[in-house]
Amino acid sequence: MKLRKVIALGLALVMCISMFGCGGAKKGGDAEMSATEKIIKEAEGLTLEELAKKAIEESNGKTFYGVGNSSRGKSALPLFIAYLQTIDPNYNMEFEWQQPKNNKIFDQLTADSLKETGTFAMTLIQDGNQIQSKMVNTGILDTFIPKDWADANKTTADAVKGFLPLQTLNKIFEYNNTGSKTYTNCWDFVAEGEHGLFMDIDSEIVGKNFLYMLTKEENATMLKDAFDKLPADKKSYFQPVIDSLAKDATDLGLGANGKYALAWIKLWVESYNAQTDDGPICNTLVTDSATDQFGLLVYSKLRSVEESDSVSKNNITVAAYQDGYEGMGGYGYCHYLFVTDNSPLPWTACAFIAYMTCTADGFSAWGKDIGGYSSNPTVAAANEEKFHHQTGGNNEDGTVAFPCRNDRGFEWWTSQGKLVLEDPEYCSSVAFTVGSWIEMLTKYKGE
Repeated sequence: MKLRKVIALGLALVMCISMFGCGGAKKGGDAEMSATEKIIKEAEGLTLEELAKKAIEESNGKTFYGVGNSSRGKSALPLFIAYLQTIDPNYNMEFEWQQPKNNKIFDQLTADSLKETGTFAMTLIQDGNQIQSKMVNTGILDTFIPKDWADANKTTADAVKGFLPLQTLNKIFEYNNTGSKTYTNCWDFVAEGEHGLFMDIDSEIVGKNFLYMLTKEENATMLKDAFDKLPADKKSYFQPVIDSLAKDATDLGLGANGKYALAWIKLWVESYNAQTDDGPICNTLVTDSATDQFGLLVYSKLRSVEESDSVSKNNITVAAYQDGYEGMGGYGYCHYLFVTDNSPLPWTACAFIAYMTCTADGFSAWGKDIGGYSSNPTVAAANEEKFHHQTGGNNEDGTVAFPCRNDRGFEWWTSQGKLVLEDPEYCSSVAFTVGSWIEMLTKYKGE
């Protein structure tokens, strides 16, 4: 199929979707709300302690089933139960937490939604694009905004647009520094001969969302600004690619700097070394033998590296931490929390969500690592005070043992680090247009 036909079909599909609207987390008036949405509306006016009392009444002696992309929900649930027992020592609840692999969580939730009363009470889920199109627009998942979370963010539940994030995670550019090669501009990662280690975009869809987000004009402008800082010899390699994609950018309805985004995406997709998981990428980069290799991977993977004669976290340089680095340092995506619309325990689900997002103990299952940032500023501050991520692991003399682990925090990453943040609504809006264009690149990769 020719590019113009692909784009035309994509635009038509987007127009069809827009007729039904985005969001969908709340239906119209009270009469149109499901039973769970009515509970959520009431729950959004209650404090955590008030929700806890509702949860105790609803779920004492029962079993709570949750499903998520993160296995740590299983670690948070016992803490939640212990919290409820501080209110009622006789409270008891069994639980089971499932973590489907290979993007099967959407199929699992869809199948469960066909029951009058589902099995799963709530979910912790990633990939804003598919959440928007498959889960929220269809009414399978409902957004709950805890009052305490809204208060901490100086807003109200009704004023919040979009979904409730538990945390933002970042995937960042890291390179092995045992050789002489350096990367001082995000365009260096798509230069001739470069092959970054990266989870294949068909293995983890948030990677594809990252590429979608580059076409948003603010990010495309950031790429142009970084390009403008390159020396003339490097510009001469990229300029023909950029110029060749100007027409595609127009056809795709992108902004003035869309061609820079398409050029970076094209060069990246055609060059990256596809991997199945971020763990092996990290394990490769920290070795002495990975000289001059780089990757785009989850920052927190550095937590599990054990020092040895041939392996060290000091073999890693975080690209964005270098003085004078230009352009994006990586991308960020969220773990979102939802109540299932046919939840068997909606009050308990709301209380658990409030506990994870409004208390440091509730977030502790995730907060102990670098590269994960609570969406609640109060919890984020308490978490940083408890775990002191911005130390890199100090030596006895006070020097930093591992500079790559000296997490500079969410505010730094989203400003100076120029983290490209996932916007579910934008990803959904370009999934058929830009998405089809990217599919053509992957189809012919290597040919």
